[in-house]
Amino acid sequence: MWKKRFQPDEKVGHPIEKGMTYPLCLEGARACPPEDVGGIGGYAEFLEALADPEHERHDEFLEWTGPFDPEEFDPKGATKQMLQGLRKSRG
Repeated sequence: MWKKRFQPDEKVGHPIEKGMTYPLCLEGARACPPEDVGGIGGYAEFLEALADPEHERHDEFLEWTGPFDPEEFDPKGATKQMLQGLRKSRG
């Protein structure tokens, strides 16, 4: 399992809004690696294979994950992961 680091930013300066669910991710950088990609080395191979249509595992990885952009970041998805993590930690 990959560990993700969430760092609260005290500088945001947004007032807490009634009716909003917190924590709330506003921005971030890069996509999380797919689960079961095989650690750091597996992720490096995964990215290399996706970038090279001639790579022997290109089709396999593309079929497994579909299109994948390592530079893409999804704030809504990150918020969902944070909330799921909080629920699990609270039992």
